[in-house]
Amino acid sequence: MAAGTRKTTRKTETFTAEERAAMKERAQEVKASARRSSRADKAAEDEAAVVAKIAEMEDADRAMAERIHAVVKASAPGLAPKLWYGMPAYAKDGKVVCFFQSAQKFNARYATFGFNDKANLDEGTMWPTAFALTQLTAADEARIGELVKRAAG
Repeated sequence: MAAGTRKTTRKTETFTAEERAAMKERAQEVKASARRSSRADKAAEDEAAVVAKIAEMEDADRAMAERIHAVVKASAPGLAPKLWYGMPAYAKDGKVVCFFQSAQKFNARYATFGFNDKANLDEGTMWPTAFALTQLTAADEARIGELVKRAAG
């Protein structure tokens, strides 16, 4: 090797195609948000974008996402629907509190309903922040509603 040159053998970390797509979706969401003029326009457009994203999902995920959307809106009307990395999410003061990730999003075997650190769910030194979903029962919906109400408080 010539003086001053060095061969690197460090392995480069790469993102999956699904992760890159999610990052591109997030960049588009940020750009779209910056273009909006009024708060009312933003809220209406964000709601429409969430509903459209849910409509694109495969049958089982779409049914769960539709129910979760209704449960979140009923349980915590102060949370604003918005897209977050291409996923339906619900925010308070612009910060995502909870989200629904379809199984197809990252080729997972189950959908996920999760909470971010802005959620007021602290319980001792350890508490759950995400739940795997294969279907939604009435009991599941009730639990999600209670958690969302608490998270948004």
